[in-house]
Amino acid sequence: MFKQFLAKGIAIAGIDVGESFGSPQGRKIYTTFFDYLVKKRGFRKKPCLLARSRGGLMLYSWAVEHPQSVSGIAGIYPVCNIKSYPGIARAAGAYGLTPTQFKLELSKHNPIDRLKSLAKARVPLFHIHGDNDKVVPLEANSAELASRYKDFGGPVEIEVVAGQGHNMWKGWFESQRLTDFATACALGQPLEKRKAAARLER
Repeated sequence: MFKQFLAKGIAIAGIDVGESFGSPQGRKIYTTFFDYLVKKRGFRKKPCLLARSRGGLMLYSWAVEHPQSVSGIAGIYPVCNIKSYPGIARAAGAYGLTPTQFKLELSKHNPIDRLKSLAKARVPLFHIHGDNDKVVPLEANSAELASRYKDFGGPVEIEVVAGQGHNMWKGWFESQRLTDFATACALGQPLEKRKAAARLER
């Protein structure tokens, strides 16, 4: 996947925000990182975000607050629901709250509860997720996100991989569909044309 991105001239960048689970403090660090890449390094103002596992909490939490700065979100079994993982009790500390306080404020931070802005901006989403994922269950995360996003009229597609769980199976990182989606978004290419080209190649 990364080899194909680099061959297309797509830069790959990331930053360690610790175990912040999408908290406001982590989002602030991510905003500083984004501003540095765009203003100091001259990178494109609308990157495609690649969310894997718990990275989904940070990237979705940031994206819903900056929908104008996102060309698309590609996900590899991403966490979209704090209740599912890491759970309210474990995540509360990262938000500076007690579990009781965090439970009351969860909808202000939980990605699946904050999708309307992304859908309004027509940000396309594409996830690959296994149906045997015990750590980040499909139904409570990618499937639930897709259902809610569709209700808002947002473009979303979930590819369910039969028999796969939360692991390092090479198929996650060699998915041509995910790579093509992320490439098109990163380069600002219309997804409709990408799909048409794929059909012609077959």
